Amino acid sequence: MMNNQQRKALVCGAGGFIGSHLVKRLKKEGYWVRGVDLKYPKFSPTQADDFVIGDLREQSVVRRVVDMPFDEVYQLAADMGGAGFVFTGENDADIMHNSALINLNMVEACYKRNIKKIFYSSSACIYPQERQTELDSPALKEEFAYPAHPDSEYGWEKIFSERLYLNFHRNYGIDVRIARFHNIYGPEGSWNDGREKSPAAICRKVAEAENGGEIEIWGDGKQTRLFLYIDECLEGIRRLMDSDFVGPVNIGSDERISINDLVKMVADIAGKDIKVKNKLDVKALGVRGRNSDNTLIKEKLGWAPNYSLRKGMERTYAWIEEQVKKMKQ
Repeated sequence: MMNNQQRKALVCGAGGFIGSHLVKRLKKEGYWVRGVDLKYPKFSPTQADDFVIGDLREQSVVRRVVDMPFDEVYQLAADMGGAGFVFTGENDADIMHNSALINLNMVEACYKRNIKKIFYSSSACIYPQERQTELDSPALKEEFAYPAHPDSEYGWEKIFSERLYLNFHRNYGIDVRIARFHNIYGPEGSWNDGREKSPAAICRKVAEAENGGEIEIWGDGKQTRLFLYIDECLEGIRRLMDSDFVGPVNIGSDERISINDLVKMVADIAGKDIKVKNKLDVKALGVRGRNSDNTLIKEKLGWAPNYSLRKGMERTYAWIEEQVKKMKQ
């Protein structure tokens, strides 16, 4: 039952990886939560009080979902995936059209319903590719976003939508919060459907490999990334929503690692001797080096992610190894 004092939240994209975890977090904090997505969460039942299966590209669905003055709206719904989905060029029209349409519909519906506080999940993919050409490229500060030149259409859509929310904030007084996520990973995320990101893909390959076996890695494996464990992502979201800072702000780890070294870490966690075969003729690699500058989040929220990559990968590997075993049964 919902009492009049209970805070109400709407989570868009609640069937996805981050969204389903966010629903759990909000429920622990005592919220009444409605989730909406094209599908239910894949790996565990939703904890939302109400879950709507619906397509937020359709205005009729958006009107049905945004039918009360929610205290908070979390807009995470997007057409996205890992490098194999975002960087091939084959999905660019869908990525641009579907995600932009969702955001156009949602921000208008929230304005018409007089919902004051809305969170938008942007991405580190908005940053210019020129600033990410070296393995040890300088950490990305929020102001580096302009002049804009992302390396993917996914990044361009995210820039457009950031500006959309910021202008509704400036013109109509909607209290928006914008965070740029940097490679979020953890249990209960895509791991074998073509949309998985590198931590999950590496965990799967190592789990499937025999001791002494070989796995294939796209590129020379020297490309560097940072990866943020899901619990830290949620902490950043909630701290940002409870603050008076609009953003955009990075939510990412500053623990940079090469992909080949990530393979070594996962192999060590698995207790396996794994050889790497680097596949060099792959275009869908993304930038050469990326890291998050966390100066602003420390200044505005008095907090920054500090959960070690090793601990997060231990948890993630254990979950994916269990999924691999289930598939073999």
